[in-house]
Amino acid sequence: MSVTGIGGLFFRSRDPEARTAWYREHLGIGAGADEVWQQEAGMTVFAPFAVDSDYFASEQPFMLNLRVTGLDELVARLVSAGIPVERRSEWETDHGRFVRIHDPEGLPLELWELPG
Repeated sequence: MSVTGIGGLFFRSRDPEARTAWYREHLGIGAGADEVWQQEAGMTVFAPFAVDSDYFASEQPFMLNLRVTGLDELVARLVSAGIPVERRSEWETDHGRFVRIHDPEGLPLELWELPG
């Protein structure tokens, strides 16, 4: 017997309905207790970081990384919706391209487009 994948991500929210709508509208993720998001098969990185890592904000216990396609088009949609998008040249790597956004309650989200 072994673990075969992540079965869910559950987190607290001040306004679950609004946050659910934001994820659905801007990222196309069916979110909420009554919805199942059928994701595409692919790699998942499961990695604890040192408590003093500066990879993401120290006050956040975790950062959600989401695999995406069409990163440039997605970024354009997010920006046109008034969502700040952070890009850095060092985030263009052999592992792919990365950008950062925050959800309406400040949760950091990393969007990852695989190379090729």
